[in-house]
Amino acid sequence: MSTEISKDSPAWVFQVWTSFVVSIVVMAIGIGCLPVDSWMRAFLAIGLLFVVGSCLSLAKTTRDQHEQKKLINRITEAKAEKILRDFDRAA
Repeated sequence: MSTEISKDSPAWVFQVWTSFVVSIVVMAIGIGCLPVDSWMRAFLAIGLLFVVGSCLSLAKTTRDQHEQKKLINRITEAKAEKILRDFDRAA
């Protein structure tokens, strides 16, 4: 059974967080600089918050599904190893 643990490099984590923060800041600045009424800015800001929240939820769900598949595969591998072990003992 494989006990390999996948780990992201610190550079990758830094890049992901930096791009996330920069995109939100730049979008907020863009919304703030628009030549529109304040209610339109507020509407766009709320839209930005919903998009960010949805992206975080999607990322978490995708991660959870991936981890669930890994767990199911580990359980299947353990069952197969047990069957093979029992078969070897019987032979």
